[in-house]
Amino acid sequence: MSHTIDFPVFDSDNHLYETEDAFTRHLPKAHRNAIRYVEVEGRTKIAIRGLISDYIPNPTFEVVARPGAQESFFRNGNPEGLSLREIFGEPMRCPDWARTATDRLPELDRLGLDGSLMFPTLASLLEERMRDDPDLCHAATHALNEWILDEWTFNHEDRIFATPVIALPIVERAIEELEWCLERGARCVLIRPAPAWGPRGPRSPGSDEFDPFWARVEESGVVVGMHSSDSGYADYVAAWEGSGEYLPFIFNPFRNMLMMNRPIHDMMAALVCHGALSRFPGVRIATIENGGSWVRPLLDEFAMMFKKMPQSFAEDPVDTFRRCVYVNPFWEDDLSGLVDLMGADRLLFGSDYPHPEGLADPVSYIDELPDEMGRDDVARIMGGNLRGLLGVA
Repeated sequence: MSHTIDFPVFDSDNHLYETEDAFTRHLPKAHRNAIRYVEVEGRTKIAIRGLISDYIPNPTFEVVARPGAQESFFRNGNPEGLSLREIFGEPMRCPDWARTATDRLPELDRLGLDGSLMFPTLASLLEERMRDDPDLCHAATHALNEWILDEWTFNHEDRIFATPVIALPIVERAIEELEWCLERGARCVLIRPAPAWGPRGPRSPGSDEFDPFWARVEESGVVVGMHSSDSGYADYVAAWEGSGEYLPFIFNPFRNMLMMNRPIHDMMAALVCHGALSRFPGVRIATIENGGSWVRPLLDEFAMMFKKMPQSFAEDPVDTFRRCVYVNPFWEDDLSGLVDLMGADRLLFGSDYPHPEGLADPVSYIDELPDEMGRDDVARIMGGNLRGLLGVA
């Protein structure tokens, strides 16, 4: 390790594993059959509105891949052409610290983490599979948020900040959910980077229809975490390869090329080009587990659009993005280039622990920062920026 850690370390990307009743414990009776666990050839699967999903192969998380199981895959590639199952290796029983906040604190201590955002895992499949039923979508996300509050709270001892989910299909209900979360101490809320599907179909969350929501976000100071999710881009893959469910744990190079950066790139483009981040300049967005390779192309595109059609923007869109957006790069990204592009005060360390595609030793992220980086910038990226966003002293 080339950098000394003499500052608090806050991880912007930790995960919990939901229990089997996470979506159903508080789900209203009217929707009780919409989410079920079913047995298929001896394996438990989740069924949404009667359709079995393979998005997460083991949705009960009774056994899980070991933290960081894919680290060599991302660092060295896959010259032997191993399958994901071979790369994952032997699974382990789901540890208690992945289920509740109380059990997680000793694990944070063991890892050398002073605090973290805590994102759900299975929740990333919900909205896309309910996009044509807005009422169910809002009911299901609220039920999940109640479970998160039960097991994690939204602020556990100023160290673990679990992120409730805000669905956007019906603006008024999104605001109601936001208020409910704020009243219970939420410092960060999770919104998927995707069009908002409502009664009239898909819309841009950057359009003025959503201004009342963004106004409340700005007023409250809550951070919006835009974590990678199933953003519906399987629709675009289907135009080339035929229809089918998005399965992130199946190798498909064309799908990965098409979907790897598009959802977060397009969401940021929509929020800037459709004016939301200019109308509400105090909104703070943290892009989580989307990497950072999309940032330079997006800023180049903003610059080109502003040069050609400045009348379409209230301000320079590059400035808009840099003011409102914080980026969590992957450890394997060009971190030096991103510091030059965004500044160290807009980057967030995140390990994706304990997912297999993350780091087994979260704090080892520091080893990927440039050796010549000054202590203050290292401290900002490794926790200071996130602590500032969350209002942690």
